[in-house]
Amino acid sequence: MRSADQQLAWLLENLLERTPQARHAVVLSRDGLRLAHTAALSVDRADQLAAIASGIQSLSYGASIEFGDGTGGLRQSMTEFHGGLLFIVEAGEGAHLAVVAGDDADPGVIGHNMNELVEQIGEYLTAPPRTPQTSSRL
Repeated sequence: MRSADQQLAWLLENLLERTPQARHAVVLSRDGLRLAHTAALSVDRADQLAAIASGIQSLSYGASIEFGDGTGGLRQSMTEFHGGLLFIVEAGEGAHLAVVAGDDADPGVIGHNMNELVEQIGEYLTAPPRTPQTSSRL
């Protein structure tokens, strides 16, 4: 694991420690690739959470375009399910931060702590669009 990845994982762990009821956190690219995650998530579960969060963000973006002001602006997505809550915020250019919390969690505290983290380290939570590599044949 690269040093920047380790630092980001440490910051995610710190987010969980200071956010009551928070269980897991993952940073993902817009297209659903896991960039960093907390230790309680296996790599497979972190990949699954990243894919789910990416899909929710994509649907929310579409709803914003159709039913919002047309700019596609998206502040936060929250999904409430039996046994928990999923929060997703934009976290820099092409990146998102997702947090899973218990169903007794305070949405205001979670949203505040997530946004505070993004403001502090937003430049590290950036996933610029991937470009296809061109192959040169000799």
